[in-house]
Amino acid sequence: MEEASARLERFLQWLQVNGAELRACNIKYCDSNKGSAVYSSNHASASASDGVLLVVPLNLAITPMRVLQDPLLGSECRAMFTEGEVDDRFLMNLFLTVERVRKNSSWKPFLDMLPTTFGNPLWFTDDELLELRGTTLYRATELQKKSLLSLYNGKVKDLVKKLLILDGDSESEFSFDDFLWANSIFWTRALNIPLPHSFVFPGINEVQDNSLSMEKSSEASAGNGCSKDMINGKDVHKNEVKGNDIEVNGAELMSVQKDTVWVEGLVPGIDFCNHDLKASATWEVDGTGSVTGVPCSMYLLSVQSSFPIEKEICISYGNKGNEELLYLYGFVIDNNPDDYLMVHYPVEAIESIPFSDSKSQLLEAQKAEMRCLLPKSLLYHGFFPAGSPKDKGKDTCKVDQTCNYSWSGQRKTPSYVNKLVFPEDFLTTLRTIAMREDELFKVSSLLEELVGTGGERQPSDAEVRAAVWEACGDSGALQLLVDLLHVKMTDLEEYSGTEDCDTALLEREAHVTGSPGDTVNGPCKKMSRNKWCSIVYRRGQKQLIRSFLKEAEHALQLSLSEDSANQS
Repeated sequence: MEEASARLERFLQWLQVNGAELRACNIKYCDSNKGSAVYSSNHASASASDGVLLVVPLNLAITPMRVLQDPLLGSECRAMFTEGEVDDRFLMNLFLTVERVRKNSSWKPFLDMLPTTFGNPLWFTDDELLELRGTTLYRATELQKKSLLSLYNGKVKDLVKKLLILDGDSESEFSFDDFLWANSIFWTRALNIPLPHSFVFPGINEVQDNSLSMEKSSEASAGNGCSKDMINGKDVHKNEVKGNDIEVNGAELMSVQKDTVWVEGLVPGIDFCNHDLKASATWEVDGTGSVTGVPCSMYLLSVQSSFPIEKEICISYGNKGNEELLYLYGFVIDNNPDDYLMVHYPVEAIESIPFSDSKSQLLEAQKAEMRCLLPKSLLYHGFFPAGSPKDKGKDTCKVDQTCNYSWSGQRKTPSYVNKLVFPEDFLTTLRTIAMREDELFKVSSLLEELVGTGGERQPSDAEVRAAVWEACGDSGALQLLVDLLHVKMTDLEEYSGTEDCDTALLEREAHVTGSPGDTVNGPCKKMSRNKWCSIVYRRGQKQLIRSFLKEAEHALQLSLSEDSANQS
């Protein structure tokens, strides 16, 4: 605790001399599991009448632009970036790796405050990782670890060594764990920052000294500091900005929308805010200084009228399911309302199905989706709604059903279509894959009838989808979906048992510790926090599979009944 207090004091001083202002909050060390967090101070009621809790100049942010203009890394990184050898996230991870092992890094007060281990699966022990077998995360973690190791051995190791030698340091030791640490720091703490265009581009081609020190510097240039797989910072991926790509020395660096440039970056101070479903604060960018009095700054803004003293201030990382939360941040939320299930048809399996060539052409013509995410909230609109959204006006997970129509008039729109919770894009993929020979022939005939024997024009993807539905209906697709869900459940239960088994493990842990997921010393052996998170995650997946399987089986029975009635 004494050492942690000393590190915290150095960091707070570092923030202050570099222009940050803790107006109505403190950053405090909690414990070895949680690390440090942001808390309301006893000045909250007096100082935060405008709701501003913390202000950080964006010159203090670590962004790709800062890396490209860094005196040590800039030249080497600009060359690689221009040639397209690396992306902006690589730049960030390289910068963090180098600064971590540099003997005299000006970022040391900040880096010393960051966690050294993480709860995401990349840091699991072998035994802990086995708890994820059968889940999407298990394979994803194996692939990611292999990819990072290959990147480290193929590019990072020699590059870090070269940069340290250029810095006059040939003795510092580093390893793959340093690069793995940098990768985890980026994914757990990066923000997708909307910056004023004028803030990013003044002096963009000038290489300037961006070093920070414990001495106040007034020379910080506005152009120095600032320049989003299977598992989708704190809202790094939430904001998908469409706009023009900006080039720096010929290399794409960021997205621009009107007068805003979106970049990923770490903002010291604000990045200590933890996640809560009911966030008590949010962050904003003040380009002109009209809100905070500090131009080109990021500030933490209270969304509550008042704070009790010493209450933790949390933000929202976005509406993320446990799969994403565990993969990126290393924690889960029991009974997460934003949980989702990913279902996919393996692309490699297409080659082994009957008439694979013809079906592959139809899939391509329809721009077919081979996977889909099924949010828990879809179940609110299904045949067996387990509950209802708290705010239906804000529910954005409605099923996107296309308007099916029949060319012949013989295929009627199903009576259950408004209760079907599965996305039409994925269903049309499954219809095509499950198609029988006679149905495939009928699709070909319908499309030929539409475009003419001479092929005067190509049918649109919507027309191909309509032809497939006309020929097949829903039964084949729903049967295939039921099969996919059964396989997914079997894979999960093979390694970890049923949903009831997981529940029993969690109840036993809660009974022993009184605090699920925490490890405490005592006469009884407690499960690790990583194991607890894994069980919560996989149980949630089993619950979703069970619920969506019930929906799919019921829809299949209705579809078969209506097909039979139509034929008779």
